[in-house]
Amino acid sequence: MTKTKWSQLGFATMWLGVALFTAAHAPRTATADDVKSLAMPLWSGPAPGALGKLDGDVPSITVYQPTGTNASDAAVVVCPGGGYGGLAMDHEGKQIADWLNAHGITAVVLKYRLGPRYHHPVELGDAQRAIRTVRAHASEWRLNPKHVAILGFSAGGHLASTAGTHFDDGDPNASDAVDRESCRPDAMILVYPVIAIATPYAHLGSKRNLLGDNPPRELVESLSNETQVTARTPPTFLVHSDADAGVPAENSLLFAMALRKAKVPMELHLYEPGPHGFGLGKNDPALHTWPDLCITFLKRHGFGK
Repeated sequence: MTKTKWSQLGFATMWLGVALFTAAHAPRTATADDVKSLAMPLWSGPAPGALGKLDGDVPSITVYQPTGTNASDAAVVVCPGGGYGGLAMDHEGKQIADWLNAHGITAVVLKYRLGPRYHHPVELGDAQRAIRTVRAHASEWRLNPKHVAILGFSAGGHLASTAGTHFDDGDPNASDAVDRESCRPDAMILVYPVIAIATPYAHLGSKRNLLGDNPPRELVESLSNETQVTARTPPTFLVHSDADAGVPAENSLLFAMALRKAKVPMELHLYEPGPHGFGLGKNDPALHTWPDLCITFLKRHGFGK
């Protein structure tokens, strides 16, 4: 064999070794075989305030839990959007679970009750019950009850922000073990959220579905969650686009200002382009960056590995 051919073979062998080393040491993404799922109603009997026994009357969670070596002790309750009148269970539900699972985080996708059949406080009660349920099962599911976050998109972002500003520490005397748990999330992720429903920036469809046609002013103001931020509001990650014509970016901006005033750790990403409802932003050169930024935020606050 000539010297040139030996040289070529040497380079090929070297690059093969590099490729094998890289593959062996690259972060491992969870596959379907690495995730177990469990669907369960939030209450063993009829949910409080239930108006029937149809699917829409039964709030539930689907738990997607990574089982591979990258699995962490953190969980995120996911609230899909849909204007409080529907649920975007694919791109704001299952796709989000897949993304979180890939980073070792358990995803708990919430199917909450909807308007106009159900009004506040039913939706909030469903979200609070989901958080309590995760904590009640923390030992069984190998989770840390202090690492339970909530994530919401659009109207689901309003629900998540309501859970993060209207919470209690549980009732230690409750006969139901789930109700003894706190419903305060340990972190919030709000993506193009509806928040400021008492302002000119309100998303009127979400407001109507949640509260009806003529809600009391005091109720509207109490659920305009930028007015409800306190020092106990959990650390928050916000994502919005300046071009959002459905839910104006002021919803996130006002909430961010309230968080800063209360000295709550927060991170805001306001992108220039982007329609409402972009989900993970997979096909956009700018919007696709927010999920990685969010994982960095979560790790900073003790979530994930």
